[in-house]
Amino acid sequence: MMKATNIVWQNSIVTKEDRQALNGHKSAVLWFTGLSGAGKSTLSVEVEKELHQRGIRTYILDGDNIRHGLNKNLGFSAEDRKENIRRIGEVSKLMVDAGIVTLTAFISPYREDRNMVRQLHGEKEFVEIYVKCSLEECERRDPKGLYKKARAGEIKGFTGIDDPYEAPENPELIVETDKQTLKQSVQQVITYLEKNGYLN
Repeated sequence: MMKATNIVWQNSIVTKEDRQALNGHKSAVLWFTGLSGAGKSTLSVEVEKELHQRGIRTYILDGDNIRHGLNKNLGFSAEDRKENIRRIGEVSKLMVDAGIVTLTAFISPYREDRNMVRQLHGEKEFVEIYVKCSLEECERRDPKGLYKKARAGEIKGFTGIDDPYEAPENPELIVETDKQTLKQSVQQVITYLEKNGYLN
């Protein structure tokens, strides 16, 4: 693939801080990571709803939605998963620069890839939220029927079955969706954001 040359970053007169001031809140990416079926999308949708009701400008980047467009040319090999996360990292960086609280819901199974995205962002702009749920419970839920297909050998390289999930070692937040209600999980995220100065 040919890489672009002779390009220069074009700065804007309006800064990220200007946009944050206009919005009345800080911007950051809330990076929800966990196994398929752990509740990442469900939790991010409910957190966004709560933030929106508080007047916070938000946007969700959901794994399946992004693969319908921006990343529809990518598969699920380790290399494609890495590129998937790299692209999302770059998009989320732009959205944080736009002054928006961006919520992402991706399995993002590899620590190296998540750390790469963390490095793209400024201090305290990347909030890693480990949506922790036992494999047994994820399989019991199996909202898309993917575990059943993976167990039957119809899907290869499925995270948690025949491909690893590397749990975060030092996430900003661990939300155990198999031990508490959705309402409690949402409140846990909101409380973290309040205590750490993301919400004014």
